[in-house]
Amino acid sequence: MAKKKTAYVCTDCGSDHSKWQGQCSDCGAWNTLQEFVVSAAKTPARDASLGGYAGAAGTQGIQRLADVDLAEVPRISSGMQEFDRVLGGGLVPGSAILIGGHPGAGKSTLLLQTMCALAATLPALYVTGEESLQQVAMRARRLNLPTDQLNMLSETSVDRLLQLLQQHQPKVVVIDSIQVMHVEGVESAPGSVSQVRESAAALTRYAKQTGTILLLVGHVTKDGTLAGPKVLEHMIDCSIMLEGDGDSRFRTLRGIKNRFGAINELGVFAMLESGLKEVKNPSSIFLSRSEEPAAGSVVMVIWEGTRPLLVEIQALVDDSHFGHPKRVAVGLDQNRMNLLLAALHRHGGVMLGDQDVYINVVGGVKVNETAADLALLLAALSSFRNQALPQDLIVFGEVGLSGEIRPVPSGQERIREAAKHGFTRAIVPKANAPRQPLPGMTVIAVETLQQALAQL
Repeated sequence: MAKKKTAYVCTDCGSDHSKWQGQCSDCGAWNTLQEFVVSAAKTPARDASLGGYAGAAGTQGIQRLADVDLAEVPRISSGMQEFDRVLGGGLVPGSAILIGGHPGAGKSTLLLQTMCALAATLPALYVTGEESLQQVAMRARRLNLPTDQLNMLSETSVDRLLQLLQQHQPKVVVIDSIQVMHVEGVESAPGSVSQVRESAAALTRYAKQTGTILLLVGHVTKDGTLAGPKVLEHMIDCSIMLEGDGDSRFRTLRGIKNRFGAINELGVFAMLESGLKEVKNPSSIFLSRSEEPAAGSVVMVIWEGTRPLLVEIQALVDDSHFGHPKRVAVGLDQNRMNLLLAALHRHGGVMLGDQDVYINVVGGVKVNETAADLALLLAALSSFRNQALPQDLIVFGEVGLSGEIRPVPSGQERIREAAKHGFTRAIVPKANAPRQPLPGMTVIAVETLQQALAQL
């Protein structure tokens, strides 16, 4: 018998190594190399009628770019507008979608609701490998979902599953989850690097060849990243993360990778007794402020995917009773906060070096753009001076190291969104000020940090 060839794959970056070592030489991560059994590649039979090899996806031959058909990609609605928004407009036939999230976030609930809705018009199959069919049926009954048309299957073998898929040919398939699936011939336990890679590759290949919509459920590690090899994210077309704290009834669905739409698109759901219910106006739940003005609180307008979102940022600045003042940022980059506090000292004349600074974005929203810079500084200054900012004020803008206020994308759309929610004053970069005055909205355009502080 031929000797088995093994390789060691890094679970963080996906690089291969000939032998095991404590640290990955490519990404520098420690204790991330796992053994992977390399099987001999089988040469596919050539099909002359296709001009290539049988079973290969996209065997259309070589053609010029100008001759490529530019027809619109057909999309199928999932039944939820927020889910369709994150997907880029709906489900695309032949696409592989990976949905990750912490245990209890609602991944199975979201997909079960979606599949019950799609089963009314399309042949749908829900494959469960972690739960029994009785458990899934009990959840569907508790959520009062229509269960007449949805087909169920309890299976963990990919080879057996592919045979059943070829027989029944469903249009939508859910695999819950990819970590429990295994391929015959790969000598490793389910959930290992080799099994997850081979299982995802086989299922994705079938989806591409038959035009089946494939929805994969993926687990996450303790640091919030998808478990399994990094190459898993390269195989699929769309990667989505369902986030939400256990003590909050709101869940956010964020697109990380999408070949058919915009990334960083955000969908908001509320976890109720009847399942996940979409929140069509997310700004309303993030603006549940107290009636009395409070120091250290201001509303900013961030841009999530293709729409503006109003969120509240809170700051608490207090005297430090220890040798090293604390800097804590929840929902924002802490290194970015330290940079902005230094700019506030240099160009605003406000010294917070001996103060503890705590920043929080209300509602559990994670802000990744620089449009929150000016709002962060004004909230910190409001808490430091113990003077409340007006309740009808919104702020956004990027702060540079030289004290300038830089414009942000889609500035006028942000101002219009704030005006819809009843805000009457706005401090924005000068380049984002609207050319025509908006009725009921006073826009204060600033160029430097000193001008913004003078307006307060």
